[in-house]
Amino acid sequence: MSESTGLIALAVTRDEARIWDAGLDAGTKPTTVRAPSDMQRHHHIREAQHHHMHDTDHADVAFFEGLADATRDAREVILVGHGRGKANAMLRMIQYWERKRPDAAGKVIGAIDSNLDALSDAEILALVREWWDEHREFVA
Repeated sequence: MSESTGLIALAVTRDEARIWDAGLDAGTKPTTVRAPSDMQRHHHIREAQHHHMHDTDHADVAFFEGLADATRDAREVILVGHGRGKANAMLRMIQYWERKRPDAAGKVIGAIDSNLDALSDAEILALVREWWDEHREFVA
C-alpha cells in the first residue's frame, strides 16, 4: 500500500482528527486537524443544558464539514474512534454525515473502536492495516 490507493484512514476524537491520506505504509505520517475550541465560542445557554448535551454544538458542524471536505478525493474511508454515546465523536460524525453529507458517508467502509488516547500514530495505522487485511475482500 505504498502508493495512494484512494483509501484514507481517519482517526476522530472530540478534539482532533488525524488523517492518513498518503497511504497506509508503516511510518506514514497523518495530517492533524484540530476541532474548534470550546473556549473560542460564546454560549447563551444555561450551564445545565451544556452539561447534559442539550445545547447545539455548532463547532461539531464545522469540524465534521471540514473532515468531509478533507476526504473529498478518497474512494474509501476507514474510521477509528473511541468513546461511548454522545462522547463518541466518530459516531456523531457518521450520523451527521449520513444526514448532511451523504457523499462523505457513502465512502465509509469500516469503523474501528479503540482507545485512541492510549495509541500512537503507528499503532493506529497498524490497526487500520489489520482491519483492511481482514476485510478488503468484502469491500472490494
